[in-house]
Amino acid sequence: MNELPLLKDMIILLAVSLPISFLFHKLNLPAIVGFLISGMIIGPYGARLIPDSQIVMVLAEIGVVILMFTIGLEFSLTRMIQNPRLVIGGGLQILLTGGAVYLLSIMIGYPPSLSLFFGFLFSLSSTAIVLKMYSDSGEIDSPHGRLSTAILLFQDLCIVPMMLLIPVMANTELTSYLVVALTLTKAIIAVIIIFISARLVVPRILYHVIQLRSREFLVLFVILLCLGTAWLTHMVGLSLALGAFIAGLIISESEYSYQIVVDILPFRDYFSSIFFTSVGMLLHLNFFVSHWIFLVSITAGVIFLKGILVFITAKILRYPLRTAIITGLSLAQIGEFSFLLAEQGKGYGLIQQELYQTFLASAILSMLLAPLLIRISSEFSFKIQSIFSLQPKPLERSEETPISDHVIIAGYGLNGQNLSRVLKETRIPFLVLDINWERVKQVKSLGLPILYGDITHREILHKAGIRRAKMIVFAISDPMAARHGVLITRQMNPDIYVMVRTRYASEVEELYRLGANQVIPEEFETSIEIFTRVLKEYHTPHNIIDQQVELIRMEGYGMLRGLSISSDKLREVSAILATSITDTCRVQENSPAANKSLKELDLRSKTGATVIAIIRGKKAITNPDPEFRILSGDMLVFLGRHAELDKAIGVFRTR
Repeated sequence: MNELPLLKDMIILLAVSLPISFLFHKLNLPAIVGFLISGMIIGPYGARLIPDSQIVMVLAEIGVVILMFTIGLEFSLTRMIQNPRLVIGGGLQILLTGGAVYLLSIMIGYPPSLSLFFGFLFSLSSTAIVLKMYSDSGEIDSPHGRLSTAILLFQDLCIVPMMLLIPVMANTELTSYLVVALTLTKAIIAVIIIFISARLVVPRILYHVIQLRSREFLVLFVILLCLGTAWLTHMVGLSLALGAFIAGLIISESEYSYQIVVDILPFRDYFSSIFFTSVGMLLHLNFFVSHWIFLVSITAGVIFLKGILVFITAKILRYPLRTAIITGLSLAQIGEFSFLLAEQGKGYGLIQQELYQTFLASAILSMLLAPLLIRISSEFSFKIQSIFSLQPKPLERSEETPISDHVIIAGYGLNGQNLSRVLKETRIPFLVLDINWERVKQVKSLGLPILYGDITHREILHKAGIRRAKMIVFAISDPMAARHGVLITRQMNPDIYVMVRTRYASEVEELYRLGANQVIPEEFETSIEIFTRVLKEYHTPHNIIDQQVELIRMEGYGMLRGLSISSDKLREVSAILATSITDTCRVQENSPAANKSLKELDLRSKTGATVIAIIRGKKAITNPDPEFRILSGDMLVFLGRHAELDKAIGVFRTR
């Protein structure tokens, strides 16, 4: 009877990795760390559940191919051109880290080619771990989230030229720069020929495949394209992964790329999990145990060096101290694609077994520590910031912004822009704070009041006139900064009204505890906006919609804050609102009813509603005369049934 070793290995791999991945999911840790640990347990240097890793390595190679294919699919040359900071930040980080590792390796005594290879390995960070942690904590859109994503994306793109250079660096016969350049040029020409040939043929074939409207046929064609292009690049002496990236790049400009990404994701996740498990299987546990002090020291040195250099990169790009610290700690680990480069280098004889095991152990250790470093980065940044920031001193009044009773807007994203536009139109004084210096420079050129600074700095809040401000609105996408800012704001001005925009409803209670007067969770308010628009499509009267909004907010925010509102109380409030027979409407300048008398409008006969009062300025006119002429800016108070009020308000609505 055949033993089916592949099937046996796959069963063992799944039986061990699934419970470990489940545990890591419950702990909100990246699954990649669980896969690495699974490999260490079941591999030939662990419990020997899988004594021979060669079969698994074949599947892992397929995982790398599909992983690189999806990177090519998601790559956008247009987005990279439109975001120069991505190129500058990513390029600077690669240059600083790779250069520093290269110089250190040369000083230790390693040859230039191996030193450059070490620079490649240690300059990459883990996209999977960092983005997973940021996504779970809602920090993807924060300043450090955007900077980290930009650097990680550039690192992923650098995999391609690094792969091209590995066989060149491994060839000891290349003694002159001219020969190296010629070899590299040949590789690039081969890639260009494959790319152009596929670019001319594939879109036409893909069009006909799509016309069949068969998902199965499309998936088979995409897999054939991915593996076929990888095989072609392998035949001309390049790596399989490079060919897969080219295949993804060809399809990325197609209008079908999004659907293809969705279809290929299950294959990528499955095979990439095998790849990371196989990496764990390669670690010699005996080597690790016998050299653990040295390996821990190497790992600590790598984390410190990378963290410092990423910090320097962020400061060169003029990011605040706190953002630079968080980004440095977040990207201090070695990345998953470094394993891929190490495998390539080992295959070409560029790196020997002992050095390979040293790299493997330090890389896995750094990835195991990465979630912890990311979680403590925010608190650590606040502590460092408090140490290095200037001590609060008695500042003269002239140093503050010369306005009072104003609104401070923290963050000039979409919410901040809309709020500032409305405040400007209504002539309410305001001041914007933002830490994006390019945005600050652009907004200043438009004549809007804006300051560059971190909202978590007492000095910045003082300069913004926090003690004389009436209100502060936190419209930033950084949860930790918002919490810290609320706390400092409340300490500096106990009477100010604090409003906070947050992404998740789970953060509401903590923000109230820190001193916020009003917290607006986006996911909750989005649900309200959805049902409001649904009711409007069914021409439900505005006051009925407002009633439902009021009830949902009363019930929903009560639950979010741990308050209980009895169903009887809700029914009582609902009954009061339902019997409401008054409504108000402000007359806009371009309203068709402006400058007309009540007699001309004849609202009673046309709508059934009656105008019982008009508020003009600070004066209220009750029971106005039929000859009373309505002006823009007047506030009208209507009396009538729900349908009548809706019709009456419609008369005053601008067309």
